[in-house]
Amino acid sequence: MTISLDLPRHTDDTDVYYRRYAGLPTVDFNGKADHPPGEVAWEVGSWELADFYDAVDSRQVRALVVGGWDADPHQVVEDLVAAAPRLPALRALFFGAIPQEAQEISWIHQTDVTPLLTAFPDLERLETRGGMGLRLSPVRHERLRMLRAESGGLDGDFVRGVAACRFPALEHLELWLGVDEYGGDYTVEDLAPILTGDDLPALKHLGLQDSDRQNDVAAAVATAPIVARLDSLALSMGTLTDEGAEALLGGQPLTHLRRLDLHHHYLSDAMMARLSAALAPVELDLESQEDPEEYDGWLYTAVNE
Repeated sequence: MTISLDLPRHTDDTDVYYRRYAGLPTVDFNGKADHPPGEVAWEVGSWELADFYDAVDSRQVRALVVGGWDADPHQVVEDLVAAAPRLPALRALFFGAIPQEAQEISWIHQTDVTPLLTAFPDLERLETRGGMGLRLSPVRHERLRMLRAESGGLDGDFVRGVAACRFPALEHLELWLGVDEYGGDYTVEDLAPILTGDDLPALKHLGLQDSDRQNDVAAAVATAPIVARLDSLALSMGTLTDEGAEALLGGQPLTHLRRLDLHHHYLSDAMMARLSAALAPVELDLESQEDPEEYDGWLYTAVNE
């Protein structure tokens, strides 16, 4: 599974790590402090955290990529919270960055990540992988600019928690909603506070992706007040068909967008041509046109198990 780029994009090459995170080159800690601590993003197994704080000048660390649970993830959160005074410069945290060869995304146990936001008031970027047990309570965070949740299925409690938060500085919100089979019991109604945008005044990118209800999500987005303020929109990785695209075309204008990402879809050639004509000059990503007949009519999201 891929460590996200500065503008994250799922690819089929999920076994390869990108070697940058939050604008910094990533390095594996491996018990060694042989890089300037504030100039790299440190990949650290949860069992290495105590040694990491002692070996590296943690006061300078700006980015952490934490994965490989050796304990309940709740305990890992508690350990990070306890270490917050030793990480005053931390601005980016990927929590649960466990590669596919170690665990499928649906197998990754998560926990309540709210304490990470309260313990790190200067955090600008929080990303998680795995939906099992993932929770977020309503909280206000003044400086968070990016929130991403990679999952094969997001629990409705988590989605509602995100929707109830107040993030005045948030510019990038990305949720891999997933499928019911792997815990995605969210509803489109759960997204309503996000789509109004009342508590997200700075949002420029919205990603509501990887959904087996992508047509319903698209229909809700088509009339959502927040869309008029966006620079880019992603409804990719899911089961979008001509029905969902028709809702987008029949909704509010989208030509103000710089980019509309619909990659991994089930659109017909004719609908793809209609979208391209109607939305020019928007940068429109229609890559990975899937064939529903390939799997006897079943529509699959890009990420599930």
